[in-house]
Amino acid sequence: MFNQKVILASQSPRRRELLHLAEIDFEIIVADTDESYPSGLSFNEIAIHIAKNKALAIADKNASHKVIIAADTIVVCNGEVIGKPRDEEDAVKIISKLSGNKHTVITGVYIFNKLKETYFADVTEVIFHPLTETQISYYVKKYKPFDKAGAYAIQEWIGAVGIKNINGDFYNVMGLPISRVVAALQEFESH
Repeated sequence: MFNQKVILASQSPRRRELLHLAEIDFEIIVADTDESYPSGLSFNEIAIHIAKNKALAIADKNASHKVIIAADTIVVCNGEVIGKPRDEEDAVKIISKLSGNKHTVITGVYIFNKLKETYFADVTEVIFHPLTETQISYYVKKYKPFDKAGAYAIQEWIGAVGIKNINGDFYNVMGLPISRVVAALQEFESH
């Protein structure tokens, strides 16, 4: 059990939900950050790099010794990083690309306070059943997944009907590998 209040550097409702589920006391502080990354990074390093930038962007606002948690989730399909869709048409294209295909969801996590830092990337493989154009269109129109990497949320309708197989942490696909975060936070308990 982690007994300190932490700062979550994310506006993601999914990450908030997962911290609540783990009974971690937190407050949210966010800053606009550049989500670009240098060329030559591995996929895992990309996710960690963006998460670290999110954490450091609020570090100046946090004068205390509170622990800051930041995360970034990317989706990789056929060697290409797939971000958040620009609009409805882009969301349909992205999900069509994932349909009947395997992709990887990588969440980079960066946790630190003034005395310590730790970071990691968690990787989950997801395979979709082939989806019809009608299913894809229905999902995009009803659920509007425009703030989600890969244009979908596993905990929504599309996850229930469209996912054939998952290899790894379900919660990682939601945006935060919460069991690894809790284990990492325990290392901060004594600091």
